[in-house]
Amino acid sequence: MEQQFQPLEQNIQLNRHTNLEIDLLLEAIYRLSGYDFRQYNRSSISRRIYNRMGINNISTISRVQEKVIHDKEFLEQILNDFSINVTEMFRNPSFFKAFRETVIPVLREYPEIRIWHAGCATGEEVYSMAILLQEEGLIERSVIYATDMNEQVLEKAKKGAFPIHKMQAYTKNYMLAGGAHAFSEYYQTDYQYAYFHPTLLKNIIFAQHNLVTDHSFNEFHVVLCRNVLIYFSPKLQSQVHQLFYESLSDKGFLCLGDKETLRFEEVISKYKEISGNERIYQKMY
Repeated sequence: MEQQFQPLEQNIQLNRHTNLEIDLLLEAIYRLSGYDFRQYNRSSISRRIYNRMGINNISTISRVQEKVIHDKEFLEQILNDFSINVTEMFRNPSFFKAFRETVIPVLREYPEIRIWHAGCATGEEVYSMAILLQEEGLIERSVIYATDMNEQVLEKAKKGAFPIHKMQAYTKNYMLAGGAHAFSEYYQTDYQYAYFHPTLLKNIIFAQHNLVTDHSFNEFHVVLCRNVLIYFSPKLQSQVHQLFYESLSDKGFLCLGDKETLRFEEVISKYKEISGNERIYQKMY
């Protein structure tokens, strides 16, 4: 009987050692860079660590920590690994259609409009919002703040250049989102990239911001953070939701991703559900 239970005990011990190694690695990253991943979803972080170990042929997480401490370039690689950059233009078109139908009529009443895209990655959804606002005649009185913790992806976002082979899918998303024109009107192409018109950039401010460690920096009529919080622990999700609540103006809108919800958050009683399927909520007080 003892032999049957021994492997399980070994696995438990291995998991303890692995978790301790990851704890120490994340603590080192936090102290060296200021980026705090200690409360991120552990399975997501673990996948990224093991992927980097495979790329660099590193045998243990402790050796990853040693390299992080002594190799600044490797630390930058790890920070990029941990940054979530999965996005596309007019992602989940039904969301943008619902936003156009339910949020835009309210925004029309405001003399100025402030929108925060938190965790904007390479900017596809930011440009999508700029196009939507332009079509609704609101872009001139709008400012879109696009933030991410990763400076490298922000530099890509500022260029407004996306691989041309993605335009077919993006065009389909745009049409499903209620697009009013030919999508090709918004960009020019060469053999490799589609370059979106600089006029769309005029009302966008790109800035570095870490949802884990940084505070609110303005009052917004809309906060969008779509499919970022799923990578955070429940405790960290609650912390960030409090940040969003404090950042929203009265009757401002919070827009989450299709895999996220306010249902289990303490702040749920302070919001009205505008579109449950599309995760659009309105702050009530």
